[in-house]
Amino acid sequence: MSQTSSRGATWLEKLAPNAQRLSGLCPSVQVADGELNGESVRFIAVVPDAENHYPRAARGEVGLLEGWTLAKVVNETLEADSNSAVKRPIVAVIDVPSQAYGRREEAFGIHQALAGAAGAYAKARLAGHPVIGLIVGKAMSGAFLAHGYQANRLIALNDQGVLVHAMGKESAARITLRTVDALEKLAATIPPMAYDVSNFATLGLLSDMLTVTDPDAPSDADLAMVEISLQKAIADARQDPSLKNRLGAENRHSSSLVRERMRASW
Repeated sequence: MSQTSSRGATWLEKLAPNAQRLSGLCPSVQVADGELNGESVRFIAVVPDAENHYPRAARGEVGLLEGWTLAKVVNETLEADSNSAVKRPIVAVIDVPSQAYGRREEAFGIHQALAGAAGAYAKARLAGHPVIGLIVGKAMSGAFLAHGYQANRLIALNDQGVLVHAMGKESAARITLRTVDALEKLAATIPPMAYDVSNFATLGLLSDMLTVTDPDAPSDADLAMVEISLQKAIADARQDPSLKNRLGAENRHSSSLVRERMRASW
């Protein structure tokens, strides 16, 4: 097994220091059971594995192995807590550059693997587990949909290395028949087209955005700030597990209006 460093791996270790990793999983999915404010929390991260059986998933992408493993871990958490009155929080530590693009991945059903992961997270949220997504690096394309987007609350680091989008810039430029420079100019005027986390925040999907001193080597103060935000998000999710908090932002007016008119019609 060969792994390279990533923000996801760094923050997983910070949040659950010296915690033993859950065994029996593929090396690219790391699971650690830690504590927040005296409460047991399950932390899950997808990390690079240079020796991944599928080379397209060697740099932290979410592929076949990762999708099914995420689904397995989250479903096992639900089963373990099925008789517990208070469900364990699940924190998805998010630093995923993309889904794994490859012919083998498509042939073997990557859409099903990623849907399995997304479905497991959604099921955990609906079962009463506070599911929190902590975006510490990239949150791109189907990888983000499979790992983190189904969270009750999303927290992001306010840093230029945090990127959120449906596809990479080069791919988006090709599909829109633009250069990368032209795409960036367009994105500056259309928030949903932008990649930076500040524009993403205007869409109402973040419950908190945190400015830390060094996202790649977080200090104790950085860690304390993130832990406080996670604790607040967990408490908020228990009080209101719905996703209504995503609708109040400046660039979600039309979404709110559509829902109002649908309620009036039905």
